[in-house]
Amino acid sequence: MMKTKRIGVDLGGTNLRAGIVDETGTIICEESISTEAEKGPDHVIRNMIALIKKVKENHEVTSIGIGSPGPLDPYKGLVLSPPNLPGWVSVPLTEKLKQAFDIPVYLDNDANAAALAEASFGSGNKFSSVFFITVSTGIGGGYVLDNKIVQGAQGYAGEIGNMILQPGGPSWSNLNAGSFEALASGTAIGREGKERLGIQGGAEEVFEMAAGGNPVAQIIIDETVTYLAMGIANIAHIVNPSIFVLGGGVMQAKGQILNPLRTKVKDFLYPGLQETINLQPAKLGTKAGLIGASLLGSDPSKTVDNL
Repeated sequence: MMKTKRIGVDLGGTNLRAGIVDETGTIICEESISTEAEKGPDHVIRNMIALIKKVKENHEVTSIGIGSPGPLDPYKGLVLSPPNLPGWVSVPLTEKLKQAFDIPVYLDNDANAAALAEASFGSGNKFSSVFFITVSTGIGGGYVLDNKIVQGAQGYAGEIGNMILQPGGPSWSNLNAGSFEALASGTAIGREGKERLGIQGGAEEVFEMAAGGNPVAQIIIDETVTYLAMGIANIAHIVNPSIFVLGGGVMQAKGQILNPLRTKVKDFLYPGLQETINLQPAKLGTKAGLIGASLLGSDPSKTVDNL
């Protein structure tokens, strides 16, 4: 019996990737090019169509799924106005790809796509409720309940980066002052490193200095862990998932983050949650977005619009 094959597209501000993924979550083939986002949506979409044609050659596929930076409207297939995709204002991406390929096309934000991949084939595959958090340049999230992405009424569920943790705190991008992302992302770590240590190497240099025993760098990492713990505790009290799966570039330093985080998060939880909170590193790494995007087309009921 032939395995079902779908196309996943990972649309990033820097790189554009497309691949064929089978029903076991295995990437059969994959191609990647620079997004060239500064050249606008028409240029990027032309390249996307060409890339899909390249991977689709010699393969029968049932659908195309696209993981894209938000904000977007997954119900209408519109990319609304992502900060790292200049000129993309209410772009009807799914419609343009349906015209090119005449097969079903699905769109969701990249964090939701990664969440679906981790829930299906990664660290969350044995659990019915999985909250995925990516801690990288920014902070994003996705909640998967019974193998379906929880979207929210307008598709904004899981936008945890804008959650306020410190009223009047630092500002970042178009987010609230004192937001989760402004306090606990890789960008936030790099900002604090520049202000307190005078370094230009971003989060990576702060982690290196902390590992080498620099007390100021260690304080920056400790503060980051505290804010991550606050954010995770807030989410735990709202949706109480079976597991939190943590991915993204910052979590590559999981030796400095994950174990302290498992301890610190208990400070902010109800007693009944303290021993059951489950924080695990993501398994699929940079492949999660592509795999998850392909899964968007596995079943139209993969998305639900309420809790």
